[in-house]
Amino acid sequence: MPLRVGLVGLGIMGSAYAGHLIDGGFPTVGYDPDAAAMQRYVSRGGRAAASPRDVGRDADAVIVALSSVTAVDAAIFGDAGLAAGMTRGKIVLEAGTFGLELKERVRECLEGKGARVLDAPVSGTGSQAQKKDLVFFASGERDAFDRVAGVLRALARDVRYVGPFGNGSKLKYIANLLVTIHNLSAAEAIVLGERAGIPADMVLEVLGNSAATSRMFQVRGPMMASRTYEPATMRLEVYQKDIEIIDGFAKSLHCPTPLFSASTPYYERAIERGRGNQDTAAIVTVLREAAGLSAD
Repeated sequence: MPLRVGLVGLGIMGSAYAGHLIDGGFPTVGYDPDAAAMQRYVSRGGRAAASPRDVGRDADAVIVALSSVTAVDAAIFGDAGLAAGMTRGKIVLEAGTFGLELKERVRECLEGKGARVLDAPVSGTGSQAQKKDLVFFASGERDAFDRVAGVLRALARDVRYVGPFGNGSKLKYIANLLVTIHNLSAAEAIVLGERAGIPADMVLEVLGNSAATSRMFQVRGPMMASRTYEPATMRLEVYQKDIEIIDGFAKSLHCPTPLFSASTPYYERAIERGRGNQDTAAIVTVLREAAGLSAD
């Protein structure tokens, strides 16, 4: 019998996970504090829970897909939180991008209830999640990973077991460091092309099949070229949290990150210009303005 899978968080990523699990024949139960998200989930064929506690009670494995520390605190540690529904043998996959301190706090709490916890962040955007074009970096106890590997494979094109708890997050920080740089480099290339009189679509078509390409060039380049930044696959204001985590992680190791450090001000400027709810592709508008081009 397939595992019963719980979902805490049914936003951009969690809703995509839910659809793939339902299509894959996994019984699912889900919760999100947003009523509209819950309605979309139920319409998709999922079973609604009244609280994270009920998700933990009714599922064998639970994926936590939340984007803020505040949301995790409420969903895990609250009176009706996931911890209140945990029993021995359950497996929880913390799939968000957070500092290791929070991950360890979640692990300690839930393992105190008899559950096992995997640190399993994911690399990929919301649009990639819809197409199963994701990579999971799962870390923790190997036998717990083996039990839920089939669940993760229903959601992604690649699932990697990367060793002890916390390694998944460390790899995610490194992955997002590259994403931060590559996203800006894609914007830089498109704006330079436009300033030189080459249409953005031509830049994408010609360079996208050359040695110059990157996944961000392929995923976010079309958004930059079409000047379409909504709906966001990763909102700038949410991604700012990831940037701060990477920065703190690198500084704690006294490791230089010159290209990353040079990239981050462009994300800050885009937010200052009121684009916080738009996709991170919107950093191209900062470069367009600096180049004397129309931002929109």
